[in-house]
Amino acid sequence: MMQATMGQNQGVESRVEDIIMTEPSPFDFLPEDCISKIISFTSPRDACVAASVSKTFESAVKSDIVWEKFLPPEYSSLIPRSRAFSSKKELYFALCDDPVLIEEGKKSFWLEKASGKRCIMLSSKEVWITWGSSPQYWRWVSVPESRFEKIAELLSVCWFEIRAGMHTRYLSPGTRYSVYIVFKTEDGCPGLGDIPVEAGVGLVGQESSQKLIYFVGPSGRRRDRERRDVTRPKEREDGWMEAELGELYNESCCDDISVSVVETKSPYWKRGLIIQGFEFRPAKTQ
Repeated sequence: MMQATMGQNQGVESRVEDIIMTEPSPFDFLPEDCISKIISFTSPRDACVAASVSKTFESAVKSDIVWEKFLPPEYSSLIPRSRAFSSKKELYFALCDDPVLIEEGKKSFWLEKASGKRCIMLSSKEVWITWGSSPQYWRWVSVPESRFEKIAELLSVCWFEIRAGMHTRYLSPGTRYSVYIVFKTEDGCPGLGDIPVEAGVGLVGQESSQKLIYFVGPSGRRRDRERRDVTRPKEREDGWMEAELGELYNESCCDDISVSVVETKSPYWKRGLIIQGFEFRPAKTQ
């Protein structure tokens, strides 16, 4: 009896969906390019939802008029020469799924899929590292899973200081961004992994947000000394780790950003950290 009822319900739901897709909408009487133009003023997520309204909308959403509006103005310079795209929609999702190297391979660029907002990762080659040019303290290595040709590996330092800067023109205006350091550790990152590290993020000339992060966090017997006000890192889908350094609001794309990660209070020597770069993504809560 229950199975029969469930089957009936599924049949009703299917017929309702067919009605929704076939019932004419007032917009269906508009020219398709007009509908495409209207949808282009929404967002990629809204466009995908609109495609389920009717067959007319589904066709209008496929138009290049819609997806070209979601692409950045300089999109033509971001197209890989080795690839050809059949539509602007295909290109849009390629820029979401496959980050593109820009600025001579020092930055990685992609789009957030739901909103079309810009995302950027600065290579560790693009940041300032104290003693970074001294081979006894740091070395530059090639890691197959990294986006960049060379990234920084910490060999041994007592004074740990990294600072990064970038102009807000690389980011989407009117958007709040979260900033992350993307890294891997070896052997628990001795002398640094379980120590609170000072992080700062802000616009130059304005007060920066300050917080503390762990690269690993206390473990074993030291776990009882873990501080609740220190942010632990999280594992990413690509196998790297990331720690959120702070947030900033990009209002008009005419400012400079300052980012710092510093640990100079501990007397212990530090090693076992591989830094891919600093990543800027739209904050989850806008």
